Amino acid sequence: MDRNLAKALQVAWELPEFRDGLRHLVDLDEVTHLLARLSVADRDHEVERSLLTLLRTGLDTPEIREAVLLLLENDDVRRPLVAAVQPLVKQPGQAAAIASAAEDPTVRREVRAALDSARVRELIWQAIDDQQSNKRFGLIRRAAVLFVRHASVRRLTWALRRHGVLRELRRDS
Repeated sequence: MDRNLAKALQVAWELPEFRDGLRHLVDLDEVTHLLARLSVADRDHEVERSLLTLLRTGLDTPEIREAVLLLLENDDVRRPLVAAVQPLVKQPGQAAAIASAAEDPTVRREVRAALDSARVRELIWQAIDDQQSNKRFGLIRRAAVLFVRHASVRRLTWALRRHGVLRELRRDS
């Protein structure tokens, strides 16, 4: 897991509105501890696996998924989160593209549509597993399946492309 992604998750977690929305659904102390351990340069891969398991469980739990999506749709949560993540992004173009996409209601609607599909979530987790195992072919195959078989993923990809997110991510590679 990318260290900057871990820091971004930590920023989100520190927002009172975000934590209050999830307080009754997850162990806040466990998540705080995992995020703190992930944000350091020298970390154990077991911590990454623990956080990914927690994220997977959260996204597969309808109440947690809905709470997260509602909080990200809320301007009072999303805007401070995007602002806090901006300094973590390596390139100014990436920061601008991500901020633009986050403010687009179409992008948020397509994120919701994609995450509401159990099959899409499963393929995403399989792709993450392939990426962690350095199975490049499996990752490419899963990404292609997501794009071809799931209209919400296709629409989300095009929306992210319009905002320049994909171009900026390729530039970073």
